[in-house]
Order: sequence, then structure tokens, then C-alpha cells
Amino acid sequence: MRRQTVPLPRRCTLLTGDPVVTARKAPALRPLADAVNRERRVRLRRRLRMADGIAVLCWLSAAVAVALYIAYGGLAGIADPGAAVSAAGVLAGLAGTDLILIMLVLAARIPLLDRAIGQDIAMAWHRRLGKPALYLILAHVVLLTAGYALGDGSTVADETVVLFNTPDMAIAYLGLGLLVVVVVSSLIAVRLRFPYEAWHLIHMVSYVAVLVAVPHQLSIGGVLADGTGARLYWIGLYVLAFGSILWFRFALPMWRSHRHQIRVSAVERIAPGVVSIHLTGIALDRLGTAGGQYAIWRFWTAQTWWHAHPISFSAVPTRSTARITVRDLGRGSAGISRVRVGTRVSVEGPYGLFTTAARSAPYLAVVAAGIGTTPIRAMLEDSRLGPGEATVLLRATDDSQNYLWGEVAALTRSVNCHVYSMVGRRPPGLATWLSEQALASGVTLASVFPRLAESDLYVCGPQSWADLVVRDAKNAGLPAHRIHVERFDW
Repeated sequence: MRRQTVPLPRRCTLLTGDPVVTARKAPALRPLADAVNRERRVRLRRRLRMADGIAVLCWLSAAVAVALYIAYGGLAGIADPGAAVSAAGVLAGLAGTDLILIMLVLAARIPLLDRAIGQDIAMAWHRRLGKPALYLILAHVVLLTAGYALGDGSTVADETVVLFNTPDMAIAYLGLGLLVVVVVSSLIAVRLRFPYEAWHLIHMVSYVAVLVAVPHQLSIGGVLADGTGARLYWIGLYVLAFGSILWFRFALPMWRSHRHQIRVSAVERIAPGVVSIHLTGIALDRLGTAGGQYAIWRFWTAQTWWHAHPISFSAVPTRSTARITVRDLGRGSAGISRVRVGTRVSVEGPYGLFTTAARSAPYLAVVAAGIGTTPIRAMLEDSRLGPGEATVLLRATDDSQNYLWGEVAALTRSVNCHVYSMVGRRPPGLATWLSEQALASGVTLASVFPRLAESDLYVCGPQSWADLVVRDAKNAGLPAHRIHVERFDW
């Protein structure tokens, strides 16, 4: 039977292997050793179990907070409608505060969470809990005020004035206002209107919003009476949340930065608006970086010290060197592209599951666009690929965006893996990640990656573009746990 071929467009060329321009049916390549595949499947099952366990614990913690309140007689004093409404308000407040503290734990960049679900998933859960937490806290305020008003025989407005004049409650109202600002600023439609620096500063207010609520929790109504299990639970949860933030977001990065003594050794311009920043330091290999991960970088100059940048490694660090590649996407990234040799650099990380450790299939399919090539290049460098195991498609709008393409081709040439390039604009008005020429020629994700069903797919590029690649992969039947995405947005 004659094998069917799907021609790629003239601008979709093969960078390595035979000089052909067709996406051919791949031969039945010998998969990796069974032992390696079994190890990957075991690792995947372990990680999925950890992820499920973490998700259960997030919601279970709120249930525990409510259960402890009830267990220590929180509902025993309900004798009238006012007391019932007030008790409902207390329950809402406990659940809402618990979810906020869990949000802080998810945002603390704890290594265990990173290995289990990755920072992108942890932050997605963090954002998902924001609205329920806010609604519960708002319900807490409304129900308590209404309950107190019913009990006192006053109006809600009068009761609000009385509560606002109580020192602990005035601070609690301040915390509520700060929480509203944080949640509203995190909505995508609002967030994209802010510079990253302004949004990040507003988001840091969430720590203050949680802390200012502590006094009224301890003093109002005996909810956390001394000597109860509820008090111990809440103290433990506060210590976990703020201890994790202080250690993993501040103390540990400061210690690592001092230990590794990282400085800029060279700034290499590789394309208009794109530079590779070469770094030197002490024992950089002991950062434990896997290819495909990113770190949070801070460059200590007068123009850039106040801004931390999440940037992927574009090469796996050696004992004394590391490299990141940056595109000017705003004032912050434009500033670090002009740093001078010798500039001191702080590092937080590395983070991310966009590595081969997340693989569970025998073949590797990669799609990268623009500056998204940088983590792909590091991941391929860190991969032990078998002959024909990987297929890579590099995507660009025009020839000025072929960042590190030559390095990607060189890394895969020795193992006879195919690297395709697709250059051209997307057709206007159509939801596709393909170029106009590719779409007209009948190219699909399955035609570029004939063994897609037996592959892990890694996608890196702008969010809207990456979402379209993921859509096509899911439509082709690829399960979600084999799709790995790294996005360059916030």
C-alpha cells in the first residue's frame, strides 16, 4: 500500500536530516527500553496521585475549619434568628479565611508543590480559589452584621457603624477592602490593563489583607478560644502559610543568591530586540536546574533592582556558567537587555515541570513559537534522545524570529531527529496556530507529528497561540497529561 504524504508549504522546511519538505508518515521506530517507559509511567502515576491529594487537602482544610468550630460548641448558643444568622456568618468567614491561607501556600513556590503539579498549575489553583474566598468573606461580613442587628434590634446601617468603631473590626474592614482590590486586580480583563510591576505590587497586599484580620479572629466571639483545637489548627495554618512565604520566597532565594555569587559576564544580541545574557557564578550546577525550567531573576542596577523577571534558562547551567535569553516585551525586559557586564544578579528557583521528567510516552513532539524556543532548546539539551525519538516544529511570523533555531537543530542532528520550521502569518479571522500557507496546503498537527498518539507534546509560546495548539492536540485524542505548556505571560 502506498504511503500517503501531506506536503508542507514552501516556507515549512526541514532543518535537520534529509532536505525534504513533506511531513511523511514516520517509520515504526523502536521505542525506548521497556524499563524506561515503565519508570515514566510509575513517575506519572505518583505525580497524579500527589496532585489529587493536594487538591483534596485544599478543600478538606476548609471543611476542617468549619468542623472544628462546630465541635467546640460553635452552634450551641443558637437560640434566636439573629444568633443563627451570626453563626452562618462565622462559618463563612472561617471557610473564606482558610481558603485565603491555602492560596498563600499555593503561591509560596514550595518545591514539593512544584514537583507534584508545577508552578503554573499551583498558580491556576491559587487564582481559582480567589473568587470563592472573596464571596465567603463578603458573606461573613453581611451575615454577621445582619445577625448582630437582629440580636440588638437595630438596623444593618447602625450596626455597621458600631462595628466599624470597634478597633479590631475596623482593621478587619480594612483587610476586606484590601482583599477586594487584590481579587479584582487579578481578573484577566483588569490585570492586562496594569503593568506587571503595578499588578505585582498590588498582589503583595494580599499578605497584609490576611494579617490584619488576625486580631478580630482572636477577640470576637471566642471563635478561637485559648486551649481549643481550633486555635491550634489556625495557628498551624498561619505558620504554614506565612512561614512558607518567608522561607521559600525570601530567605532561601537570598541565601542561594549569596552562595552562588551570580554576575553578568556578557550580553549577546542575537536578533533585533532579543539578547542572550551570559552569567557566571559559583557551583551553578548545584541549582538543580532541569532543561525547560525557569527562575525569577533580579538584576541589581538602579533601573532594574525593583523588578523580578520570570525567565527560562536557554541552556543548562554548568558549574560556572548559565544563560538566559530575553526578548524586549515591555519596560522591564527592555531594561535588563541593557544591563552591563559585572551586574550582580539574584535568583529564585528554578521552577517548573516543563521538563522531560513529566514525560510518560516513548516519543517527543515539540511546538515552539518566537521566544518560546528558549526553554525548548534547554530541554532538548538535557534530554537523552534515541534515534528518531523527537520531532520539533519551530514557528515564527517572519525570519527575524528564528531565535536559537540553529542551536536546536544542532542538538538534535546527532540523533537523527527532525526539526521543522514554519514561517508566516496566521490567516486573518481564523482561529489557527498554523501559517496561512500551511493551512492552505492541508498541514495539520497530526501530519507534522505522525506518531502524536504515542508522544508527549510540549508547547511553548504566546498564550492564545498555545491554546490553539492544545485544542488541536486534544481534538486529535491526545490525553491532557501528555500535553505540557509553558506560556510567556502573567
